[in-house]
Amino acid sequence: MEAVRLVGTGAASVFGAGRAASYHGRVTTDLVHEPDASRYALYIDGELAALADYVVQGDIVSFNHTFTQPSRRGQGLAGRVVAFAMDDVEATSTRAVSPDCWYVGNWFAKHPDRANLLRVRA
Repeated sequence: MEAVRLVGTGAASVFGAGRAASYHGRVTTDLVHEPDASRYALYIDGELAALADYVVQGDIVSFNHTFTQPSRRGQGLAGRVVAFAMDDVEATSTRAVSPDCWYVGNWFAKHPDRANLLRVRA
């Protein structure tokens, strides 16, 4: 069974500096927003496993790069990072998302229920 917790928000960041942690037996998975690095990241036992980089351009958040460590590919980690990032953008800003990375574009194609993020939101 997976336990997830959301810890803290950062008023000084562009979005909430949220952190979600999951515990699978002895493995710890952390999903974090790192606004100083302009990225969302997933760490497994403290090691970077996947990330999604972004650039804020006015009222748009451009997600322009995703990466998963080669040894961790095929486990759905990039999808978890992108989902976490979209949840954070939606919950903490009114910015629209520009899926400028092919992976983020494919993620939206698989999640049409999240298309509201692709429009300018008030």
